[in-house]
Amino acid sequence: MSNAQAKQLPVARVLPMLGPPHLDRPFDYLVTEEDGEAAQPGVRVRIRFAGRLVDALVLERRATSNHQGKLRFIERVISPEVVAPEQQRTLIDALANRYAGTRPDLYRAAIPARHAKAEETDTSTSWEALGEAQEPDLSAWSGYEYGESFVDAVLDGKLARAAWQVAPGDDWAEALAALAVKVALGGGGALIVVPDQRDVDRVEAALRAHVAAKQVTTLTASQGPQARYSRYLSVLHGQGRIVVGTRSAAFAPVVNLQLMALMHDGDDSLVDPREPYFHAREVMTTRSAIERASLIIGGYSRTAEAQLLVETGWMHELVAPKSSLRARAPHIHAAGDSDFELERDPRARQARLPSVAFQAANAALDRGQPVLFQVPRTGYIQALACGQCREPARCRWCNGPLGLPSASEAVAPTCRWCGRVDAQHVCPVCGSRKVRAVVLGTERTAEELGRAFPKHRILTSWGEKVRDTVPAAPALVVATPGAEPRVDGGMYGAAVFLDTWALLQRPDLRAVEDAFGKWMAAAALVAPHTAGGEVVVVADPALPVVQHLIRWDAPGFAARELLQRRDAGFPPAVHIALVDAPDKALDDFFEHVDLPQGTELLGPVDLPGGVNLPGEWDEAALGPAQRMLVRAPLAGRDALGKALRAGAVSRAARKQDAPLRIQVNPIDIG
Repeated sequence: MSNAQAKQLPVARVLPMLGPPHLDRPFDYLVTEEDGEAAQPGVRVRIRFAGRLVDALVLERRATSNHQGKLRFIERVISPEVVAPEQQRTLIDALANRYAGTRPDLYRAAIPARHAKAEETDTSTSWEALGEAQEPDLSAWSGYEYGESFVDAVLDGKLARAAWQVAPGDDWAEALAALAVKVALGGGGALIVVPDQRDVDRVEAALRAHVAAKQVTTLTASQGPQARYSRYLSVLHGQGRIVVGTRSAAFAPVVNLQLMALMHDGDDSLVDPREPYFHAREVMTTRSAIERASLIIGGYSRTAEAQLLVETGWMHELVAPKSSLRARAPHIHAAGDSDFELERDPRARQARLPSVAFQAANAALDRGQPVLFQVPRTGYIQALACGQCREPARCRWCNGPLGLPSASEAVAPTCRWCGRVDAQHVCPVCGSRKVRAVVLGTERTAEELGRAFPKHRILTSWGEKVRDTVPAAPALVVATPGAEPRVDGGMYGAAVFLDTWALLQRPDLRAVEDAFGKWMAAAALVAPHTAGGEVVVVADPALPVVQHLIRWDAPGFAARELLQRRDAGFPPAVHIALVDAPDKALDDFFEHVDLPQGTELLGPVDLPGGVNLPGEWDEAALGPAQRMLVRAPLAGRDALGKALRAGAVSRAARKQDAPLRIQVNPIDIG
């Protein structure tokens, strides 16, 4: 290969795909004459860096370089495909500042690995030529206040953003599919991001009612390397005009992006578990600002983050009129689960259900409808307590919680941490040998319901045994939150939410918000009260979250949750970062960070139980792993992330190699 440099813009500024933060910066290389056309911004190349060959991304081409020394030539262009178009590069620059992360980490999440065979697939055929699209019916949006004007704005190419509260009885997948198809028929691009494969399948099925299978592009982690990369290229080339996918699909480079939709943004599946721990909501809100694309954040409930966007005027509400909600929602009421109530009712005592739950279930079964029982835990008996004083039963060896894994595997209390069987458990408080169930899992609940309703079929849905649908016939369906199957061609006649305290009392900032979202999603599967639909929440009716559920008031709950976060100084009312490192490394890090004005440092403290710091270090020299909580005001959206990112760069440049983890605005603070 000739070493003659390109005649036009011979200098390529590239970003090496390397991990260390101090290498997250552009480096200048020369472009050969042969690669002059191919080495365009957004193209992947190979370079020799520090004596070894590494992948890099071309950021720009320049006529000259500021580097005083001799420049190396790019080794070769990996592929002429512009896999990172300009708008995506701008997006990743913004997110790196937001999350105090490195751009190579974000590019690895955004762009699938290259597969040479995938580049041979046809991506030149137009979207229209891939099949015949049917004109969709958009009437579902008319049931929401300002729904029609929102749709008109989207179709006219105007910027419209909405927090959409899906009304009970509405199929959100069908409504989104209709709007996405209408956008595509007009020449625009549509991107729909959902938490998991079940939701992808649901949206894809709704889309296929209007368009051919080839006119829908799905992007999920379950696809093989060739399939994922070929579909990415079809989107990049404008062939994939309607894109549906999970978390990483939020980066999909849709041409002429006109509409984005993110469903159920409170689901933790939308948070990437790898650095820099981005949330699909942040990716899509940032894209909306950069690309001026309309955005829907939808679901049956509303997160505090979405409420903040509404209250600041960045989004508006898309809700059904209260009269419509009252007519379409099931009858929701609470029933206490006190021992007094259970002792008064023999049937309730048998399955730990209040009598009103029995009545609701029996009425639905008599009408020929299935009944849903939502249980917060899988397994058999997840937690035990002393049968006399109610002290939680703990393992005598490791202090872990005692439970019963299943009816067949254990006949004695077994530790859920170390697995030891404690057949002779004695309460350390009162000395009693009796134990009682505290949290019942799906299997034990199904067993008890089978005794209480012996004439009816019991179905379960949880873990890796999730059912998509159940028949519209009398049955008892026991499911964990988020795994509730839909009724094929119908709705549940009743639903009962059990062990609600297990969701509400989790040591998590978002525990109540998460519980409310799971209840709303499950209640939406129940028939309206005019058809006898009933939801029984086994919880204290005086709890505000229960009252908001009874009134089907997602906006009111979100406003209350945001107000409480403001009072407590928690996200999204402020920016929070968690910085984890060995004790002395943590001190060294903050000595070299210039934090924004008004920032507070809270800590350091030990890492929460179950949280570990990856990597190895000399604990005798650096101390144990510690956590510092950094709190900064909302003013200056990226200021905190930029400061922490600069600190990470400085630390790497000083060759400080102890483990360090930075999480900005994490969904789980503990």
